Amino acid sequence: MFAQPGYRRLWAARTASQWGDVFATVALSLLIFDLTGSALGVSTVVVVEILPVLLLAPFAGTLVDRLPRVQVMMAADLLRAALAVSLIFIGDDAVAVYAVAFGLSLGAVFFNPAASSSLPALVADRELIAANSGIWTAAVLSQIALAPVAGLLYAAAGAGPAFGINAASFLLSAAILAGLQLPKIPDTTRRQGFFTDAAAGLRLLATDRLLRALGIGQLLAALSAGATSALLVVLAREHLGLAPSGYGQLLGAIGVGAVLGPLVLTRLVSDPRRPTFVFGPYLLRGAVDLALATFTALPVALIALAAYGLGTSTGAVTFNSLLQASTAAETRGRVFALFDVFWQLGRLVSLLVGGLLAAALGIEAVYYLGGALLMMAAAVGWLSLRARTSGAV
Repeated sequence: MFAQPGYRRLWAARTASQWGDVFATVALSLLIFDLTGSALGVSTVVVVEILPVLLLAPFAGTLVDRLPRVQVMMAADLLRAALAVSLIFIGDDAVAVYAVAFGLSLGAVFFNPAASSSLPALVADRELIAANSGIWTAAVLSQIALAPVAGLLYAAAGAGPAFGINAASFLLSAAILAGLQLPKIPDTTRRQGFFTDAAAGLRLLATDRLLRALGIGQLLAALSAGATSALLVVLAREHLGLAPSGYGQLLGAIGVGAVLGPLVLTRLVSDPRRPTFVFGPYLLRGAVDLALATFTALPVALIALAAYGLGTSTGAVTFNSLLQASTAAETRGRVFALFDVFWQLGRLVSLLVGGLLAAALGIEAVYYLGGALLMMAAAVGWLSLRARTSGAV
């Protein structure tokens, strides 16, 4: 994949901004906690970052389909660079930090669907899994390698240097993207207006059998993962009886699995339309959640979470590849933006309900429910793809 100049540029731009995001994410959480002194204050950052997706993603996707995607990505990078720089000077005001966090997320609402929509124009369909694997692996390795460094930097020098690194990463990403050439977006339908185009994207998801099944699967997975990911620390302390160092081991196991997933995947499959490799990871992750709720032995939890990381990474790669291969170039921006809405909406509901469920019935109930939701997502996907194949025959 790296022999292809266009892919190399897109990969380098996304990886550079991910490096900066790691520093900013760690610093932002620590800064808000220092300013507010409460877990609620930190949770509010998550809500503030989700709101732009829920409010603006359908319109952002429409712009991505109407404007040159490279310019959209560059504009999003420059906006986020300016906002990251501003945090260096206004980072002592919690309200201002929340406002900037909203703006940074707003930039991502435009950048992410534009980047995902651009990849199929740079590689062949049979290369999509390998191409997405390269981007995913770089993101996971960046998180594993740089998050501890970001924590040490915050402890030594405060939040300013971390936000400076984040701003520099966005500027580097924009500079790399300036040399990226993409074919013109085809316009096979008559555009009747911005809001009409946005509504057409919604109708596409409602009427296309495959996209509808993927959307349901995405929502069910988000309803599961939002709570189980956020409350893993509670599972570690209350169910597994682990010290803080044990929680770190659990996170490490997920990271190992997430790194290995794409390496295994690219040796097994190149066709993103195979149901086993698209929806099978949901089944694996659902089984892991059920095992975590049932067993209390640390070795079992570590093995299960490594499998969870593997399922998460392989599922994300094949899911994105299937969307890219199955969606027309002129509608990809709207499709990816709407799938972001499904994910973030499900994640927000999951965080709210998961906390209440854990308080009322215990943390085990959260993981039992999460496992059931993931298995439902797998069933919906497989049944839809089988029906689609039968209809084609």
